[in-house]
Amino acid sequence: MGEGPQGPGRPTTDAAAADAEQEETIAEIDERRTIALVVGVAATVAFVVLRTVVALGDHQPLPMDVWWNGVMESTASDAGLFLAWIPAIVGGTVGMIVIGILLVGLFLWRRRPWDAITLASAIVLVVAIGAPMAAVIARLRPQDSLAEQVPTSFPSGHTAVATTVAVTLGLLLRRWYVWAAGVIWVIYMMWCRTYLHAHWLSDVIAGLLEGIAVATLVWVAVEALRDRRAVRSTSTREA
Repeated sequence: MGEGPQGPGRPTTDAAAADAEQEETIAEIDERRTIALVVGVAATVAFVVLRTVVALGDHQPLPMDVWWNGVMESTASDAGLFLAWIPAIVGGTVGMIVIGILLVGLFLWRRRPWDAITLASAIVLVVAIGAPMAAVIARLRPQDSLAEQVPTSFPSGHTAVATTVAVTLGLLLRRWYVWAAGVIWVIYMMWCRTYLHAHWLSDVIAGLLEGIAVATLVWVAVEALRDRRAVRSTSTREA
């Protein structure tokens, strides 16, 4: 007797639960995009401020740069140099091209083309922005640099690319251990570039801000494009 009234009601209940779950998911996605957008804009503004401060100082090292360079010099050791060269080589031009191709290929293999597009776009854009900017600014590296000597110190390209990859993977994979590994890698990269005296502290901070800005804004843009394509596809099917 009790099954009669419940039978017709189940589809309605299930549909309502599904709608509520979908609305909750959409709200969560919108919240993540809003946060990413705010962080991206804030990082951009912070980068511009730091760039202005460096320019006003005639591209000379800031007080914090001199202090940190001294700290790195006072803590130099053979073991430290060995550890510092690892991310310097892995995060170099060739290393990042190889890593980028492998990660993009992995996303494509896992049938996640939009994630592949996001990562590839972010890496290409951060390099396209940072490399010419560093050449135009032409800030001198520390005189005791153990790595590059070319006056393209600001911003740090190694740090910018490392940050871009770390933040993009964190946004795409949404796992705490991905974020944790990314933070460790970026800090490691920032330390190694200053330990080798290849950059001033303000250079790696600028690279950090550039990477955060590019990764978050590219992710937001691609997600918005992805939604638009999904809406168009749905509309076409309904028509």
